[in-house]
This record gives sequence, structure tokens and C-alpha cells, in this order.
Amino acid sequence: MATLHERKTYRDQVLRVLYEAVEGNRLLGITGAQLRRDLHVPEPDLAAACTYLAGEGLITVDWEPGNTPAMVTLTHEGIRRMEAEEEGTATGPT
Repeated sequence: MATLHERKTYRDQVLRVLYEAVEGNRLLGITGAQLRRDLHVPEPDLAAACTYLAGEGLITVDWEPGNTPAMVTLTHEGIRRMEAEEEGTATGPT
């Protein structure tokens, strides 16, 4: 099981990779397989990060059987958060 630091890092990485891949467009998403390839995160940890971020309202996830993310997209709030980070005005860690 991942440490707290690793879990927070995975969450931040998921948001960053997703934001960069879709260029801030909430109509676009990326597959869970692409996230795994880009991040080299163990599948259970990726699922946990996606579950957490979805619970925070930052992403939406379409799930495959076995608790595997099939498609991941940013929500409006997720885009706002990433834009705030890009501008240097983000508040608080994930």
C-alpha cells in the first residue's frame, strides 16, 4: 500500500497529466491505460487516486470491471484548480 506522500503525489500527477493532455478542455479525456503508461503508477494506486479526485469533484471516471479507470475527464472545478495552480494562486494541497 502506498504511503500518504505517495498517494498525494499520485493524485497531483493524475491531475497534471490529465490537464496537460486535454489542454483544459473538459469535453476531452484520457484512458486509464494512458494514465498508467504516463505515470507508471500501480493499478490499485491509480484507482485509489481517481476515486479520491472524483470524490473531491475534480475529475469524472468511467470505470471498467475490476475497479479500473476506463476514461478520465476533468470537471469544471478540476480545470479551475489546475488553472489556479498554473497562475500560482492555488490554495492547499490535494
